[in-house]
Amino acid sequence: MAPVIYPTTNFTAIEQLCLERGEGIYVYDTDGKQYIEGLAGLWCTSLGYSNTEVIDAITKQLNTLPFSHTFGGKTHAPIMELADKLRAMVPIEDAYFFFGNSGSDANDSHYKMLRYYFNAIGKPEKRKIITRERGYHGVTVAAGSLTSLPANLAHFDAPLEALGVLRTESPHYYTNRKGNETEAQFVDRIINSLEEQIIAEGPETIAAMIVEPITGASGVIVPPEGYYEKLQAVLRKYDILVWADEVITGFGRTGNDFGCTTMGIQPDLMTFAKQLSSAYFPISAAVIPGWMYEAMIEQTNQVGVFGHGYTYSGHPAACAAALKTLEIYERDNLFVHAAEVGDYLQAQLRDAFTDHPLVGEVRGKGLIAALELVSNKTTGASFDKGIAGATAQKFCQDNGLLLRAVAGNALALCPPLIITRDEIDALMGKLKAAIDSTYAELKDKGLIAD
Repeated sequence: MAPVIYPTTNFTAIEQLCLERGEGIYVYDTDGKQYIEGLAGLWCTSLGYSNTEVIDAITKQLNTLPFSHTFGGKTHAPIMELADKLRAMVPIEDAYFFFGNSGSDANDSHYKMLRYYFNAIGKPEKRKIITRERGYHGVTVAAGSLTSLPANLAHFDAPLEALGVLRTESPHYYTNRKGNETEAQFVDRIINSLEEQIIAEGPETIAAMIVEPITGASGVIVPPEGYYEKLQAVLRKYDILVWADEVITGFGRTGNDFGCTTMGIQPDLMTFAKQLSSAYFPISAAVIPGWMYEAMIEQTNQVGVFGHGYTYSGHPAACAAALKTLEIYERDNLFVHAAEVGDYLQAQLRDAFTDHPLVGEVRGKGLIAALELVSNKTTGASFDKGIAGATAQKFCQDNGLLLRAVAGNALALCPPLIITRDEIDALMGKLKAAIDSTYAELKDKGLIAD
């Protein structure tokens, strides 16, 4: 056992699988067994494994300028080129980009920049952030406090009150609906509840609301039609900024350039990471509008610096990786490909599992999806301690498919964007066998309601 503190891992169950290499959508363990990487690593290896173009771009940069910081007036060509490229892509006017190393630090950077901005315009009281139940936004102190999953909060004593974190309801109709209410009634109820919360807190004290267009770690929740339209209307009414966490949904994952495009969101702020470089080199971006940047200039002049930044902010090799990744997306029409094969994946999942006795809901968009595993298909009752999700994940791995159980009993899928229809068929064959085996085992244990 190596002396490693493994992230998001039960310390009593470490080092269960050791991967050695990857190629395309496949990874191989140290015994040579092949697996379809059905979650693109951690929602991130969009171009699959061993893409020589990205590797060559990183290598070339390492052989040219292996490192340069961007503090105190220093810069380099890759960071400037990347910012220009992204500005032409994002739905934020006159956007500016703060580069970091992970989605967590990008959301932390946003948190700090929001306070910096509202101090700059003379509204220091406007500092609270609304997040949602079942939201995931990272694991640093601020980003971890904006995350709402129990495992990410338990025992860490997150300073929620000090950070001004407010929580509102999750837009998951399947698990949060009341009685026989329709999706439209559900949306109206939770939006009305949010507005009441805003009024009670005082809208003059609330800076922004952070949302994942479609969630990831909380179970791939796709909000009902009309939710974002009504949500944004309330937030605009009370001068609360719309902060879109696109760490998972950005760059083709939902079949469009951004999850905001798919879900009809007009963001004020955006957060990127993961697929920005296909995870070949750590990089993230916190995106703010030009009017926010302009308001902060004088404060940096008064202090002498903008007192925030990381040693590796805008690392030249990371920027080179991101630039090549974006080039491949555009050249190979991968967003269009993701939309087409994503439609195929979603149809295959619905056909295979809508009527399956273990599956309560099939949900997703593009190349991100989840199966909600339930003990009673009629009532939607779940399983204790995530046993169904864990069992399904194990059977998938045994069958040569790597997926991840999230939010207890939701089995998430998020394959590389390069996946083909034939490869989806292979994935589906392994998944069907795993779900059938899971159902049989849980039924044998008396955990399925007849």
